[in-house]
Amino acid sequence: MPDSGTYTEPRIRVDVLFGAAARTTALFDETFWSLRERPKQISPKWLYDERGSVLFDEITRLPEYYPTRAERAILRERASEIAELTGAATLVELGSGTSEKTTLLLDAHYAGGTLERFVPFDVSEEILIQAAEAVAARYDGVCVHAVVGDFEQHLSSLPAGSPRLLAFLGSTIGNLYPEQRARFLSRLAGVLEPDDRLLLGVDLVKCPARIEAAYNDSAGVTEAFVRNVLTVLDRELESRFDPAAFGYEARWDAEHEWVEIGLRSLRQQVIPLPALDVEVAFAAGELLRVEVSSKFRREGIEAELAGVGLEVGEFWTDPAGDFGLLLAAPAASSSETR
Repeated sequence: MPDSGTYTEPRIRVDVLFGAAARTTALFDETFWSLRERPKQISPKWLYDERGSVLFDEITRLPEYYPTRAERAILRERASEIAELTGAATLVELGSGTSEKTTLLLDAHYAGGTLERFVPFDVSEEILIQAAEAVAARYDGVCVHAVVGDFEQHLSSLPAGSPRLLAFLGSTIGNLYPEQRARFLSRLAGVLEPDDRLLLGVDLVKCPARIEAAYNDSAGVTEAFVRNVLTVLDRELESRFDPAAFGYEARWDAEHEWVEIGLRSLRQQVIPLPALDVEVAFAAGELLRVEVSSKFRREGIEAELAGVGLEVGEFWTDPAGDFGLLLAAPAASSSETR
């Protein structure tokens, strides 16, 4: 597979906008600056190499990790309704991963007779190609146009073909800081045509103990997933992180209503990063933040969407009220019927 360009076979097209060379450049540039911030941090996008993507798929099946089960329950009940409301010819999934959960949406749109194309969009080329091949084999006559890209950079490269349903599931939006989220939603609203719709999954605020348990599973899979970022940095930046010198931490931050997830230095240490020609010093007890996972309230996320010109038409939750799935449209078209 080339670093950039297009790979095609019957009914499958893969556009590589974020190949190995672009990924390395972005990693170098982002890491150079993010390790100088307070707290030091690494973008969560670097968690998703091939091993990281597999580990995250394991996380979604853990008993403590409720978001995937809750969102799947909503999709199981509402997928046919969503297909009827949107009439989408193209289903786009941002941050698609294995696209396993999206099968419920694909099945409903396929059964409704409107589905012509599926567009999985993800940073992991290996996982994306596997998902594209699986979808093409399952749905006869449906074309798969996969895009290897960064959804903070490449939204404008999404294939046209309205009406489209853009699905951003799993509360992945919660990994964006508020200012990042505002920029992303603004760009997303900018690529939506009047007949397009956004299907957004959001994890809702609830008992902090339940939230923290989802990121501190007894099997240690989430910890392995987060620690894998050190392997990525060692491989790409020629660093020599000692995993034993960092402790895993995931805790609820009530002020920001997010879980802060990272690795805390257990001692004073200096890490050389030869590829960047720098050294990074950690004090004992200093945090390397790997990601945050924001939790939402309905009125808050609806206000954020309204701020970029998107209006929520439907808001569904699972029976326990743990997770929300909302269907939004460009405000000018939200009152129109298809």
